[in-house]
Amino acid sequence: MDENPTVLVTGATGNVGGQVVAQLRERGGVRVRALTRRPESAGLPDDVEVVGGDLFDPESLDAALDGVDAVFLVVPALRPDGREPGLVARIARRARRVVYVSADGVPDDRDALTGGIIAAHATIEHLLEDAGVEWTFLRAGGMATNTLGWAADVRATGEVRGPYAGLSRSLVHEADVAAVGVLALTGPMLVGARPVLTGPEILTHVEQAAAIGDAIGRTVTYREVPRDEMRVRIVDEWGWPADAADAALDAWAAMVGNREGVTATVEELTGRPARSFRVWAADHAPDFR
Repeated sequence: MDENPTVLVTGATGNVGGQVVAQLRERGGVRVRALTRRPESAGLPDDVEVVGGDLFDPESLDAALDGVDAVFLVVPALRPDGREPGLVARIARRARRVVYVSADGVPDDRDALTGGIIAAHATIEHLLEDAGVEWTFLRAGGMATNTLGWAADVRATGEVRGPYAGLSRSLVHEADVAAVGVLALTGPMLVGARPVLTGPEILTHVEQAAAIGDAIGRTVTYREVPRDEMRVRIVDEWGWPADAADAALDAWAAMVGNREGVTATVEELTGRPARSFRVWAADHAPDFR
């Protein structure tokens, strides 16, 4: 990378992207450019260049990509929708390096694709591999920030209602995903790598709810919702397509009692142990109070 490179951070006002912006600023030696659909309300520091644009409208990205050396890419998609080739092609014409937030479970074999969110991530991975850019795919396990979807229930009743109480995951803190992303953006060590990032421990939904309760000083419980009822909720309330809902429910069902693995990747790359879910819950306690 060039000295003092310009890095475009997409999702810059979100959880992972916001951490990337903060950690790049702390590191120094990088010109940070933040992409947001609403620049006027971004609320980012004055030394961050805020630019408008929408990933789902690639033609809106030209100003954001002008003079960019690297892109931190977060694409909020539930399934492939045909717009990915245009997006990746436009980024690849301008940027030398792309660090993409993908997901654990994306198969390396292109003939082994599944549906839903995994297929969306796999599609972008394959397009970036073929685009002639330096790439890194951050294959994150379950993101701890997904439990922010419980916040309204926690505040209202102290009871979370959702699928599969015994679903077990090693949830990763967004700050740890960002830390590895910053390494990939600013140095050569992770070019062409697919690091799998997890938290340091496996917790069930019940244990996650209890950890949030400990962080806010009140009891938080988890009540399992039957699959059919949950499917209706995902489609009608969350607005997900039916096939994406089915794919997600199938994936979650497979995690019951399966206790997905824990990797040491965060510590190996950053020199610091991955943050636990209990640390994450304490960091986000105000969201649940």
